Amino acid sequence: MKKLLIQLDSDKFASSFDAITAYDAGVDQVLSYGGVALAEVRNLVYGAMFTRGGDALKNTAVFIGGSSVPAGEAMLKAVQEAFFGPVRVSVMADPNGSNTTAAAAVLKIVRAISVAGKRAVIFAGTGPVGVRAATLLAKEGCQVAITSRALDRAQSTCQSIRERFKLDVAALGVRDDAAVAKALEGAHIILTAGTAGIELVKKELWTAIPSLEVVADVNAVPPTGVGGIKPADDGKQREGRLAFGALGIGGLKMKIHRAAVAKLFEQNDLVLDVEEIYNIGKAL
Repeated sequence: MKKLLIQLDSDKFASSFDAITAYDAGVDQVLSYGGVALAEVRNLVYGAMFTRGGDALKNTAVFIGGSSVPAGEAMLKAVQEAFFGPVRVSVMADPNGSNTTAAAAVLKIVRAISVAGKRAVIFAGTGPVGVRAATLLAKEGCQVAITSRALDRAQSTCQSIRERFKLDVAALGVRDDAAVAKALEGAHIILTAGTAGIELVKKELWTAIPSLEVVADVNAVPPTGVGGIKPADDGKQREGRLAFGALGIGGLKMKIHRAAVAKLFEQNDLVLDVEEIYNIGKAL
């Protein structure tokens, strides 16, 4: 029986990146749907649920992508609400690559140093990758702070993390280099997760922090989010610190993405969100 993946995408055109990755993960056929409205999710999922039965259900799965993370999160909820009893299929959510990217970035860090009790600062941390990375690092025992140009936005993000995951993350308002320097005091880890092509932390600022052990950035478009590191850095020593760039992180992201898609077809009741995807990455 063929492995079929139903790709749900809120964008006009379903992501070719996600479809190709699914084929590379061993899927036989990807049924791609773009421009999917929330009200249309249930019937698409019903098609997956009612065409196969029993053990054969594990050969159909759902993947939620799209560039909008809020839309993807709402789709994941709608997919789960369509299930009843054992009549269900496995589902993976990775809108805008946020779950797989965050998992890869954090795994690079935790495999490089012992993070328990360390202070991590995630610059531009209110976006989807930043929020997920903050959650995963906090679960690993880090003292995490996230920054935003708007303090109230950082505070709101920290509150959402507290409500969903029961984790305490600190909020920092950072609008200039002086605030960046203040945020860096005592930091062991920095991760930048902002808009591509914007330098968030200048080299002269992070190199002045004696406690710093790891610097990481998830954006490949120059300039990098952390001054002085390169996209291809994959544990390279930079100014006495370990550096991870977007391409170095991206290689692991792709491995996690493929492994998670492959795992969908092992059983019919998996829900792969950020924590589950991180655990798949841990096992690689």
